[in-house]
Amino acid sequence: MKNRLVLFFCLALMVASTTSFAQMTKKEKKEWKKKAKQYAKSPETLKQLTEEKQVADNSVTDLSGKVSALESSLGEKDSKITALEDENAQLRSQLTAVRAELAQMKSTPAAPAPMDFSKGVVFKVQIGAFKNKDLSKYFENNPNFGGEAAKGETEPQKLTIGVFRDYWEADTFKKYMRDMGVKDAWIVPYRDGQRVEIKDVLEGVTADKPAEGTK
Repeated sequence: MKNRLVLFFCLALMVASTTSFAQMTKKEKKEWKKKAKQYAKSPETLKQLTEEKQVADNSVTDLSGKVSALESSLGEKDSKITALEDENAQLRSQLTAVRAELAQMKSTPAAPAPMDFSKGVVFKVQIGAFKNKDLSKYFENNPNFGGEAAKGETEPQKLTIGVFRDYWEADTFKKYMRDMGVKDAWIVPYRDGQRVEIKDVLEGVTADKPAEGTK
């Protein structure tokens, strides 16, 4: 039985190596014939070699599978790296745009905050008083245009133009109005939104310059 197994193995080796056996030199053929005789005499050695070859083949198959898995994993990681690089490039581009916008904002002078004329003393130029004209709907959205609503049917509605902290600016504007034909233009003072007498707020205002044409 053992002899048959050895003979079968030798025949298998001969068939498997038919294509390459023809290319062997005479010396190589002689050496392989010698080995075949040795295997025929020692089937245990042949069996051991066969089992070792099977183990080696299994190991190669296992390693090939692991290599394929690693290559697939590396491919996925390469794809993720590429996606992260693209995202990083987009973030850098956005950061550059934001920095440019901030630089432009810093170089552009900020618009001055609107002045609050509701507190303290301010001067307005009254241009007239009218009984049959109601322009109060324009007061809220026009800070430089205002007036006092008519009180009953007997008192007229008083209209003012301009709001000034400085008395002399109001005085100059009053003169412009008179030069333009508004002969009744005159300065009216307000304190905290309430109209007051001009004598109550002019203390110290007209000390260094005469208030020409003031009524």
